[in-house]
Amino acid sequence: MLVYEAKYFYIRFHMIVEIAKFDSPIGSITLAVCDQYLCALSFSESWPSTEVILGRRFGSIDSRKVEDSAGVVDHLKSYFIGSVEALSEINVDPGGTQFQRKVWAKLCELQPGETISYTNLACRVGSPAAVRAVGAANGANPIAIVIPCHRVIGADGRLVGYGGGIERKQWLLDHERTHSRRTVIRKLGKIG
Repeated sequence: MLVYEAKYFYIRFHMIVEIAKFDSPIGSITLAVCDQYLCALSFSESWPSTEVILGRRFGSIDSRKVEDSAGVVDHLKSYFIGSVEALSEINVDPGGTQFQRKVWAKLCELQPGETISYTNLACRVGSPAAVRAVGAANGANPIAIVIPCHRVIGADGRLVGYGGGIERKQWLLDHERTHSRRTVIRKLGKIG
């Protein structure tokens, strides 16, 4: 996975964003691609709030509906039929603060089906006292599933806090554990 560090400091311009939908086994997914980088992915019922976030990030947006921008839908199809490593090939540009990108990069280092507590994730990002900030960064992840925020669990091992719902989180983890080969090597680009 190549993570693009965007230089959108002058965000008030007209941005073309390609929007695609995909019907997954756990619900409809809507995604946005800008300049061949996935910049948003959420379950379709949450898409209106995701659009607001994209508008804040990019300013004026020209949304164009497409079937499969940058091959993301094909990678999602592969993931959902059992090739759980397919998501590591999607290039992402999540935006966010430097701290958020650091948290999201650490999430991308987890193997499919592997879980981590908020406390351990805070330690991995080098900020062991920032458990709440790590939780907030995880909750602000604009690219669900691909940046695997569903792999974060409570300190006691319970499934907690997933925007798509605990049932979906459980499904994703079970799916990954069933199909994981534990040989995925993540390709990460430079992150802030």
